[in-house]
Amino acid sequence: MRWPDLPVGLFLFVFAATPWVLPVARAQQTSDAPAAGNTEKGKKLFVNYGCYECHGRQGQGAAQTGATRVGPPQLSLEGFQSYVRKPTNQMPPYTAKAVSDRDLADIYAFLKTIPMPPKGKDIPLLNQ
Repeated sequence: MRWPDLPVGLFLFVFAATPWVLPVARAQQTSDAPAAGNTEKGKKLFVNYGCYECHGRQGQGAAQTGATRVGPPQLSLEGFQSYVRKPTNQMPPYTAKAVSDRDLADIYAFLKTIPMPPKGKDIPLLNQ
């Protein structure tokens, strides 16, 4: 290969690889990004949609309903939306007609503001 042909060949390789590189980079970028939603609106929606009835006002879950902790979510926003749309346990599915993606993003943002509870070993009364 001659020297003048090398930059053209390199350009063609980079140009051809770009369509596969950009979606991967974009997917990695969005998974690390903070929740893009309105936390105050999400808190209101969490109550308005009745999520608190099973999951508690702070997403802590409830033994009476069998609902698990949802705050703060351990899933990505996409995973959270997917689970709400097609849950695997007793929770009813919430289609996009019932709850919009925008509302789910706001609820997710609210749930992300909830701190994790302290570990049992960090609660003095439990360690006597």
